[in-house]
Amino acid sequence: MDAEVTPPILEARSLTRRFGGIAAVRDMSLSIAPGEILGLIGPNGAGKTTMFDLLSGSVRPSAGTIRLKGRDVTREAAHHRLAQGLGRTFQIPRPFPDLTCTENLLIARQNQTGERLFANFLASRRIAAEERAAREKAHEILDLMLLTRLADEPARFLSGGQRKLLELARVMMADPALILLDEPAAGVNPSLLEVLIDRIQAINARGVTFLLIEHNIDMVTRLCSRLIVMANGSLLCEGAPDDVARDPRVIEAYLGGAAA
Repeated sequence: MDAEVTPPILEARSLTRRFGGIAAVRDMSLSIAPGEILGLIGPNGAGKTTMFDLLSGSVRPSAGTIRLKGRDVTREAAHHRLAQGLGRTFQIPRPFPDLTCTENLLIARQNQTGERLFANFLASRRIAAEERAAREKAHEILDLMLLTRLADEPARFLSGGQRKLLELARVMMADPALILLDEPAAGVNPSLLEVLIDRIQAINARGVTFLLIEHNIDMVTRLCSRLIVMANGSLLCEGAPDDVARDPRVIEAYLGGAAA
């Protein structure tokens, strides 16, 4: 009897996104297994960010389907996908600069009773309990991301690498099952990059799945067991990092000037 196959946590089939007459993504398919760290790479302009926009719900596809935990979310907005466990970071973090790190995390907490006007008058004890729990969760996540000493510091004082850690911490407040990481190494110094890699591995060990776009090949090969390569909006190849690095098509795409 065949071993039971675990269904993918996220699956995209034949995704296409056109902007006018230009197809930024063309007939792209991928699937991510629960607990996997999957890398999405390719030369500049390959369509990676548009693919992230489609998967996260920021942009709707011109064709194709997206299933999250087996459920069709193709037409659902980003905040609905977040509620179902799909979080996303951005290449350039934009925390609230005048709020502390703790406050930045508290704002990211989802589905708080206090967000509803009349609940503030009718369920004050429940709201107070939720706020205490949210603050405890924020402190736990800041500790996980090695940001405890900066908990009460305004976000504007953070370095580029620390902002990347804070961005990931904010996503963690939503209890994601899957996180889309957009170039986490960009603008991060080497010492903090080691911290970031270590923290991604620690979060993954907790059962969180990752899909990341990254140009830092060393980071990708250390984190990912499988890579998907895009070029000109389409799938070029996929496989283990060592196999992908030796693929002539990949070498041509990066060194031979694949369309940006």
